[in-house]
Amino acid sequence: MPTGTVKWFNNAKGYGFILPDGGGDDLFAHYSAIEMEGYRTLKAGQQVCFDIVEGDKGLHATNIQAASSNVASSPAELKVVAN
Repeated sequence: MPTGTVKWFNNAKGYGFILPDGGGDDLFAHYSAIEMEGYRTLKAGQQVCFDIVEGDKGLHATNIQAASSNVASSPAELKVVAN
């Protein structure tokens, strides 16, 4: 699955663009293509993984997910494991 970085995302308009890792054209990202619980949004600089489809106006990112969705996002979520 390709990865990239969110260039910008406008919550009011519900879309933004992703810069794919390795270069290439920016990918259009619509809120409906974001796979997450609750309010679907992206933040500039966020690392994401996605699929790419060809749309009428160029390339679109679909099935957009946070690249580190399985990593704890705050110290409170970290678990200590005894050896």
